Amino acid sequence: MNSWTIGEVKITRVVEVEVTGGTRFILPQATPEAILPIDWLIPHFASVDGKLIMSIHALIIETPSRRIIVDTCLGNDKERTIPAWNMLQTTFLEDLESAGYPKESIDTVLCTHLHVDHVGWNTMLVDGEWVPTFANARYLIGAREWEHWQAASQAEFGDVIGDSVAPVVEAGLADFVDMDHQICDEVSLFPSPGHTPGHVCVQIRSRGQEAVITGDSMHHPCQIAHPEWSSTADHDPDAARNTREAFLKKYSETDTLIIGTHFAAPTAGHLKTRGGNSYWLKT
Repeated sequence: MNSWTIGEVKITRVVEVEVTGGTRFILPQATPEAILPIDWLIPHFASVDGKLIMSIHALIIETPSRRIIVDTCLGNDKERTIPAWNMLQTTFLEDLESAGYPKESIDTVLCTHLHVDHVGWNTMLVDGEWVPTFANARYLIGAREWEHWQAASQAEFGDVIGDSVAPVVEAGLADFVDMDHQICDEVSLFPSPGHTPGHVCVQIRSRGQEAVITGDSMHHPCQIAHPEWSSTADHDPDAARNTREAFLKKYSETDTLIIGTHFAAPTAGHLKTRGGNSYWLKT
């Protein structure tokens, strides 16, 4: 578990799954031969033989007035076509409670986008029915993102919207928000399209300090070194690349803490430059 303090805001990482290797289907250009020369990735973000290390985790933002969980991972009991994700039985909710955040205490659920590994714990299986996990929370869903998934599907993974998003909407707990929505004084969204049409990043500001949660605008820190490397899951690879390049340009050599949604521990750092347009993450 990692945590960071931004002014009066605490951000805590709760891990569901962490894996070394087996992620090349997401970033096919990130071969071991291409990764090994990026020395700062090892040992935290890549193994000594150049295999990517990636994490699926949630980030809890605790402000003076709110408890927000950002992206809810894969979830238990869900039928998924990827064997490693199928019918999971993890201790995620227990780990969340051990971190000080029992599910009843969460008042806001935010999905940066609606992919399979970001919505799973939106719901849980109770007596054969999918019910909202965070019954006391409002679920913030991008209006543009929701619109996109009314015309598209994630059949390659399973009934993702049907088991992890639609039950929340049907329960009347969903609020459809703009891509620049202000959640509270300290937390807001900003558009970062490409991975999906309605993808957003999360900005946290308090007492002159700032952090940004990347969502899947970057899946892995290797895309800091190579922003031209697109994920196979990117809806619009060109737009996703443009988003990454603009992000790196904006936040490099600043005090803004960058927190990666799939970055393995230590998960966060500051963007630095190594001559020209070469970037790296100082953890």
